Amino acid sequence: MGVTGIGGFFFRARDPEALRAWYAEHLGVGSVPYGSWETASGPSVFAPFPADSDYFPEDRGFMLNLRTDDLDGLCDSLRAAGIAVITNPDWDMPGVGRFARIHDPEGNPLELWQPDTREQKSPET
Repeated sequence: MGVTGIGGFFFRARDPEALRAWYAEHLGVGSVPYGSWETASGPSVFAPFPADSDYFPEDRGFMLNLRTDDLDGLCDSLRAAGIAVITNPDWDMPGVGRFARIHDPEGNPLELWQPDTREQKSPET
């Protein structure tokens, strides 16, 4: 018994429909009614961070982490669409995976994560 994963992520937006369309177009998220999507099985991390963490912008209360099975392909597609993608080899962790970061049109930080399939572990804070 207990929680088996994230059932939803809800946040405010200045233009919810435009933002939903951006997520659907560029990340394949929320393209069906009510913005839902089916996810592949795998770990989901629930991790509160210290208020003074520099892991994501101080003026944001959250950073959404999205799992992908092709980080390079997704980053190429995002760059081709004119979306700034930030990578840093120091973020990549053997046994955990590789990471990239982007921002949605309203400035919300998003972390893209390709798990290391050789050994499934959850990212640690």
